Amino acid sequence: MKNIQIKGTNFSSSQLILGCMRIAGKKVEEVETLVLEALKAGINFFDHADIYGRGNSETLFGEVLKKHPELRSQMIIQTKCGIIPGKMYDSSKEHIIASVKASLERLQTSYIDILLIHRPDALSDPKEISEAFTELYEAGLVKYFGISNYSAAQIELLQKYVKFPLIINQIQASIVHSGIFDTGIFMNTINEKIQDRDGSVLDYCRLNDVTIQAWSPIQASWAEGSFLDHPDYEKLNLVLDRLAQKYSVDKSAIAIAWLLRHPANMQVILGTTSVKHLLESCKATDITITREEWYELYLAQGKPLS
Repeated sequence: MKNIQIKGTNFSSSQLILGCMRIAGKKVEEVETLVLEALKAGINFFDHADIYGRGNSETLFGEVLKKHPELRSQMIIQTKCGIIPGKMYDSSKEHIIASVKASLERLQTSYIDILLIHRPDALSDPKEISEAFTELYEAGLVKYFGISNYSAAQIELLQKYVKFPLIINQIQASIVHSGIFDTGIFMNTINEKIQDRDGSVLDYCRLNDVTIQAWSPIQASWAEGSFLDHPDYEKLNLVLDRLAQKYSVDKSAIAIAWLLRHPANMQVILGTTSVKHLLESCKATDITITREEWYELYLAQGKPLS
């Protein structure tokens, strides 16, 4: 497992992250096995959110930590807050602090390594977020801070008021959901992909030492689900199949290796609850696809080059 140094921290983190959104329906023993196997494979970073499984994902993970308190020092635990499902986004000071305290109780830990604001809140006051972050840091409840699904300008605005570096931006990215790459590739062309939907967030994060975490690395869309073996992505899957055979890995590992090949040195979140799929995906860090293969996969999902 390749490790990266997260800039602005003393963390040596696995490049792959175990995302814990889907563990909510599992038994404690199943989550325990998944966590132990992840650690054995070299994954030391675990991603949560207060809304995953309506809090049950954190609760189950906390039960594992209760059984194995010695594991906490081996882990980087990240959680997110700010979404009230189906109702609103809330990044008020009161909500952030209350959410963190509830997450700490569910996770059965005394501190969170990294806290992210989950989604941009249209009514957010960056000064208020700053106050919440400062209070949490000074109380020893959170070590580092970041954001999720923020544009470049939104990060810049928040960073103006927050005295701590925003070290993470967690955004959706995959071979199919490739908008962060399209913006640069189609610059100064008439291709519709030139539309800049995120303020060149990829370049911004690289310029400002914000580590990008890619979520849903094998998802086409919420409606379509995974693009692996999906009939609408036949050409892409033919290339994935061939490269999987070449490198003796699963197709999911090729899809993840495609993201890891980018020089932004991003992290990738694995959302699986299957130990088998987890270990197959981990092989992505053992290979480096070529430049030609990266572009072949990009073209295979229907994107032209000018």
